[in-house]
Amino acid sequence: MEGLNITGQDLIYAASAIGAGLAVGLAAIGPGIGEGFAAGKGTEAVGRQPEAQSKITTTMLMGCAVAETTGLYALVIAILLIFVAPNTMINILKNTIGLL
Repeated sequence: MEGLNITGQDLIYAASAIGAGLAVGLAAIGPGIGEGFAAGKGTEAVGRQPEAQSKITTTMLMGCAVAETTGLYALVIAILLIFVAPNTMINILKNTIGLL
């Protein structure tokens, strides 16, 4: 069986893909928990004070929107890791260090 021929570019692409997966995977946990908690507490509040439903709902939706920004930031980081970072790192290694 022949050995694998793994280059520096392959390692950079693999590390970028793993980093993107971790960024989205780990950052999706926070907004999910936060939005679920906010919805649950909003439902409890409306159950206790039905006349304040519009104010409670507005506040809850604002909180969910703020919690969702964490997931969106992670998505942006993942897209940068997949499409921008590998080529940048490869160019740095080629030009500066002379590798690859």
